[in-house]
Amino acid sequence: MHDELLTIGRFARLCRLSVKQLRHYDDMRLLAPARVDAGSGYRYYTPEQVRDALTIALLREMDLPLSVIAQALTAEPEHRAGILRAERDRLAERISRDQARLGMLERLADDGLPGYEVTLSREPERRLVVVRAVCTPAEIGDKVEQCVGRLLTGLGMTGIAWEPPLWGLYPLDLTEQTEIAVGAQTPHAEGTPGLESEELSGGLVAETMHIGPYTQLPLAYNALFAAVHERGLRPQAPAREAYLVGPAEAPQEELMTRLIIPVEENTA
Repeated sequence: MHDELLTIGRFARLCRLSVKQLRHYDDMRLLAPARVDAGSGYRYYTPEQVRDALTIALLREMDLPLSVIAQALTAEPEHRAGILRAERDRLAERISRDQARLGMLERLADDGLPGYEVTLSREPERRLVVVRAVCTPAEIGDKVEQCVGRLLTGLGMTGIAWEPPLWGLYPLDLTEQTEIAVGAQTPHAEGTPGLESEELSGGLVAETMHIGPYTQLPLAYNALFAAVHERGLRPQAPAREAYLVGPAEAPQEELMTRLIIPVEENTA
């Protein structure tokens, strides 16, 4: 170790940081000075601390929380890699959400709000075989994909024919523990090994068609619920999505989803 001690001002210039930042790092117990003068309170650093100071500044530039940076600095190399990969995954998820929001804003700018035609129709009764999952709203996309795989695997193992499209069933209000289901209409919905059955009642529904990525479905739901309430109707669960053109058949921009909400006359 070098015997030389650097004043906080000199150390700040060496690390291309501000004195205020270094004091903040000290207050947060990220980077303590090598010595603090008992009389004056002046902080002194060693040249060996430059690397940590630069690393902290780099990670802060990436918007990593200070608590995560503190863990990374004190962790062993293998553990540190795991911490940074976890932050990478969170950043990727945030970017994905921001890209979805960007797509919705672009669509709103092009098509306006609501931008969907909502119609009333009569929906027949349907009997489905389904698989279910419980998830947070942010996990719905992944869980639906998993449910589709489980459903098709189950249908394939039983050899039961099913009638396209696949259906998604959702509550009207999404909570942190939301139960969803993916189903298919078959001639014999009951007694299918490993699969549950669900009966969807027929009757009056409000519906619209969404063409585009599933991440933009909130736009369609916005228009659909607005039209339901404007017409004095009361929505009923579950909301239904019929996947007329899925990811295996077309690019994201050409996906076609029919959104259906059962409704009743509002007598209140």
